[in-house]
Amino acid sequence: MAGGAASGGSSQSDTYAGARVWLLLPAWATLLILVVAPVGIMLVYSFLTKEFRGGVIWEFSWEAYDQFFFNRGLFGDEPPRIEWTYILIFWRSIWQAGVATLLSLAIGFPTACFIATRAPRQRPIWVFLVTIPYWVNLLIRTVSMKFLLRDNGPLNEALLGIGVISEPLHIVNTNLAVQLGLFYSYLPFMVLPIYAAVERYNFSLSEAAADLYAPRWTVLRRILLPAVKPGIVAGCILVFVPSLGSFLAPDLLGGARNFMIGSLIEEQFKGNAGNWPFGAAASMILLTLVLIILLFSARQQGRQEAR
Repeated sequence: MAGGAASGGSSQSDTYAGARVWLLLPAWATLLILVVAPVGIMLVYSFLTKEFRGGVIWEFSWEAYDQFFFNRGLFGDEPPRIEWTYILIFWRSIWQAGVATLLSLAIGFPTACFIATRAPRQRPIWVFLVTIPYWVNLLIRTVSMKFLLRDNGPLNEALLGIGVISEPLHIVNTNLAVQLGLFYSYLPFMVLPIYAAVERYNFSLSEAAADLYAPRWTVLRRILLPAVKPGIVAGCILVFVPSLGSFLAPDLLGGARNFMIGSLIEEQFKGNAGNWPFGAAASMILLTLVLIILLFSARQQGRQEAR
């Protein structure tokens, strides 16, 4: 019987072995057409030469990457100097995305824990309440955020009405407005992975630690956080990566002073004044940074699982 069971399992496995390739073909075709091909086109464009009236000339060069990192003067005949303008824009993007991620974690973690500890019948309702605002288009939500935060908007009028402030707070066109916009845009991406991890957590471990007189902070730090760390890491990645390349929140809420890398890339593909090779090169630099972050995260997670 054991041999028959083994051969039966092998036979079943062999039955689907031939169909596996065909079943995966639509997924591979989708990835190839919608992911690999566009990235390949951007990679090729990043090595082309800008055409004066817009578009590209099919002459390969490193000019776009050189423009991103070095300044060779107005006519390109001066000794190369580091171009800090674009590097600082890149650094500002990382900083803004990092702050938005930390803010999302500070609000998303307790929110996820609250939802996961509700009665099973109530949890779908709370998840629905978290996600329902995101049924609306991102552009509309960002414009609504600008309307809420402006000097004569509902927020300032409410604070003035109850006497908390004596004059309107100037929030729009500041770093704070960009961070609030990014936080509002991607908060569910933090809540949902953490909620899924906390929901699978065995709370009897926390109860056992409490019975052994462990303080609440110790239970949180030594038991709960390590158990739900994969959800926290996934949430941070899902918030940080799209925040890094976002351009709606910086454009509508931050203004020219709070330019981010997403806005820089978007500007290069608008109208005849754009520089497609430079925009493609900036996109590839951003993609490289994101891949490094993801590979580092995967490597760290793999090491922890091996332990």
